[in-house]
Amino acid sequence: MFSSNFNTGITLPKVNIKETADAFEVEMAVPGLKKSDFQLELDNKVLSISSEISQKNESKEENFTRREFGYSSFKRTFTLPESVNDEAISATYNEGILRISLPKKEEAKQKPSRSIKIS
Repeated sequence: MFSSNFNTGITLPKVNIKETADAFEVEMAVPGLKKSDFQLELDNKVLSISSEISQKNESKEENFTRREFGYSSFKRTFTLPESVNDEAISATYNEGILRISLPKKEEAKQKPSRSIKIS
């Protein structure tokens, strides 16, 4: 159903995927980032979640200059099932958790059980 097939960088964020009757819910723990640090793309039923951050710190003292460079990135990709309504995908980022809602198409939603009358 879901398959992850590519990543880069040192640390790969953990992902929880939960299925409900109406949707798939993806949660990714990525503390310390801003929502503008993420790129979410959908291409032919493949959802890509990525981030790339670089930092430069420089301090000048009397006889020396100290520079520190930092770079981190990740990319997670998931092949979505056919039952996902890709026109209605939404995402939020709050308190270090990226949440992506993948609603199911109407015909793929679970219907409540019912009794069938025998004639």
